[in-house]
Amino acid sequence: MLSDSTARDRTIARARLKFLQNAELPAAVVPEGILNSWQRSKYLGIGTDEVVVPYQPDYDRESRLVRAATPVLDRLEQALTGSDASVIVTDRNGWVRDRRVGEKRLSAHLDRVHLAPGFNYAEQFVGTNGIGVALEERRPNVVTGTEHFNERLQSVSCAAAPIRNTVTGRVEGAMNLTCWNGPARPLMAALVQEAVEDIERVMYEFSSAHQRALLEAFQQVTHYGDRPVLCLGQDLVLANTAASARLTGDDHRLLHEAAAEFGHAPRTRREVRLTGGESVMMRCRQVDSSAGAAGYLLELAFTDRRADAPGPGTASRTGFRHGSRAEGAAAGPWPLPGLAGTDPAWNSVSRTVTRCARDRTPLLLHGETGTGKATLVRAAHALTGASWAPVVVDAAAPATPHTGHDPAAALRAAPAGPGRALILRNADEVTPEDEAAVAEALDTAAARGTWVVGTLHRATGIPESLRHCFLEAAAVPALRHRLTDLPALVDCLLRRIGGGVECAPEVLPPLRRHDWPGNVRELSLVLSKAAAARRTYRIEVGDLPPSLHSAGSRSLSVWEASERDTLVQALLEADGNKLLAAQRLGISRTTIYRKMRAYGITLPARG
Repeated sequence: MLSDSTARDRTIARARLKFLQNAELPAAVVPEGILNSWQRSKYLGIGTDEVVVPYQPDYDRESRLVRAATPVLDRLEQALTGSDASVIVTDRNGWVRDRRVGEKRLSAHLDRVHLAPGFNYAEQFVGTNGIGVALEERRPNVVTGTEHFNERLQSVSCAAAPIRNTVTGRVEGAMNLTCWNGPARPLMAALVQEAVEDIERVMYEFSSAHQRALLEAFQQVTHYGDRPVLCLGQDLVLANTAASARLTGDDHRLLHEAAAEFGHAPRTRREVRLTGGESVMMRCRQVDSSAGAAGYLLELAFTDRRADAPGPGTASRTGFRHGSRAEGAAAGPWPLPGLAGTDPAWNSVSRTVTRCARDRTPLLLHGETGTGKATLVRAAHALTGASWAPVVVDAAAPATPHTGHDPAAALRAAPAGPGRALILRNADEVTPEDEAAVAEALDTAAARGTWVVGTLHRATGIPESLRHCFLEAAAVPALRHRLTDLPALVDCLLRRIGGGVECAPEVLPPLRRHDWPGNVRELSLVLSKAAAARRTYRIEVGDLPPSLHSAGSRSLSVWEASERDTLVQALLEADGNKLLAAQRLGISRTTIYRKMRAYGITLPARG
């Protein structure tokens, strides 16, 4: 009689063949996570009988991940000596960075299938495997022999889990345990998770050492003088007032990339072009800590505008004119009716939009969905004293059976003339066959004194034939790049909701931790729902939706989101008492902790 594990392996193997032959699978034969990975692998055209993966022999062997994993791997290597098991660490992109093997036969097999340092085991190259699935789905998993997409991997089983930066929640890599197929090994996943937690703890200690070194370097330089200074680490950004008033989150990224090119070169100088077109002279030095390189200390000098740099009334290489972002930022807040914010990038775009509204300058406004592009246009238009609200034509609006969809006709039909404004929403969605007619309609409206504005996600997405219709361009910052405005935005949005609703101080921290992919629009929706569900005169932490209590960095399936929401609700009802919540859910307290880690749930704990 076949053992349960052998029978299961054969069932999975038959299901895999049916899947590859496009046959319908019996219900619940293959675990959902494995079937999802098979489908991704098949879509990517992954081979089933040969392992072909990229190789990258040169990599940073002193990276923080490798340094943190080394003592954990050293300990595991001693424990696994002589056993048919191997432990492997990859970076976040699937590149194998270290491997320790307990016996020579398994080591030889892993070499044959290229599961070795320098090779890439991401799902997009190998198909279904423990490392690939853990990185793709951002959660622990076990892939047994026949569940592997590639037949060359079916003689082994593996358990893997993502390694996260406990400060930022970002996935930094993956830990994998591989062994020969055999009886069920329930401790595989537990061993991997324990190793992951050890690595994450060491990485946290590194982060603490790095942060102390960066803070000390920052304080030494800013103690004297008021020149702009910026300290950039992986988990920390420090800026004095002179720097923060003139830089955005995107500028931080550009400066960090420029600093990383210098490496250990001491006191290097370099000019960097910022996102708004302004240039800054940067003097950089690397900051080291007891745990290795901590980051970079940048001393900045904002230079005069160069002749080839776009300025007020000057066309840039994209064909648009850009206002001086530094000039707008230095001038302080620029309030608009019904809006809130003092972030330098927000001030700059507010001033640009206001000036364009006053001068009737055709403007292209770009930014992520929900950042408030149309709202900003309406506020600036109202500030001019106009009596009519802007007319909005959406190039991405669906066609109807009776009227179809003709954006050019809609633009021509809009009222035109002084005091009027016309917004072409989703300008990048104008079809090639409509571009000429739309451009003509915009030019005609502008010639009659209408203020013409186009909105879209990225300025580079504007069709070339429409580019000449807009003389200036401005970017609206994402909410995650202007979190200093969050308290003011919350107050502003609550005033719109009405009813004298307030927010408890404890509500702001979870709001700050959220990424806000839907930007201000998402924040408004969250506050509206919380206000409707509140049990007191103000919004409390427990009134926020479950997603605001979770700091996970990946998209969840419907089932996972439901599980997370149930867990958060139980914890809220138990006032954060994990033991009580576990009892009410009929699970163990250990499972509560594991699920909270998996979903990044953060709640005040009382038990």
